[in-house]
Amino acid sequence: MNLATNLSIKDPDSSDARKVAVRLRENGIIPIVRGDFSAQKVLEIGDALLASPILAMEVTMNTPGALELIEMLRARFGENMLIGAGTVRTVAQFEDAVAAGAQFTLAPGFNPGIVQRAQVSDILHIPGVFTPSEIEEAWALGSPLLKLFPADFGGPAYLKAVRAPLNDVALVPTGGVSAENAGAYRRMGAAALGVGSTLITGPEQSMADLITRARALRRAWEGTLP
Repeated sequence: MNLATNLSIKDPDSSDARKVAVRLRENGIIPIVRGDFSAQKVLEIGDALLASPILAMEVTMNTPGALELIEMLRARFGENMLIGAGTVRTVAQFEDAVAAGAQFTLAPGFNPGIVQRAQVSDILHIPGVFTPSEIEEAWALGSPLLKLFPADFGGPAYLKAVRAPLNDVALVPTGGVSAENAGAYRRMGAAALGVGSTLITGPEQSMADLITRARALRRAWEGTLP
């Protein structure tokens, strides 16, 4: 039984977590900020993504000052962009991220405790999975999106193989994703993409370069649409 049912959520599809999942799937791209970035640089990254347009971003919890950056991004972008926290590995980190304003969280692995806490809080948590067994277990707990990580170990071909028997599962490949393979991931059934250093290359990156990369990624993702 889906855990959402156990928690007596009358209509899981109308929950805030499900609504955020729908918005992420509609946007299709989740840029990842990880590293030693100044607050001003992170704001500039947000502005550049919004102009591209890419309407979501995550700040990993192992980025210096992550909670302050998340709070700052929420204040700046409001509902115009979804702001998430990545590398959320414990329930305590999840609670800290949500308190800072994160609208969704992601993890490199699958921690049932975080999934359950997120469902009680009605916050979207995207656990990391790789094997079919992990995928089945996380999906059975009611996670509407699962992070396929590290996706570069297998690439689009692995996504295709996994989705052959698990075609009802919404997977977000993360790791080694770029404009060069985004279209292939979309054709193989990716629900969205997590994109790191091939998009946000580092603190010295110019915003012109970021916008160029973001728009190329957007074209590659949307170019597979009918």
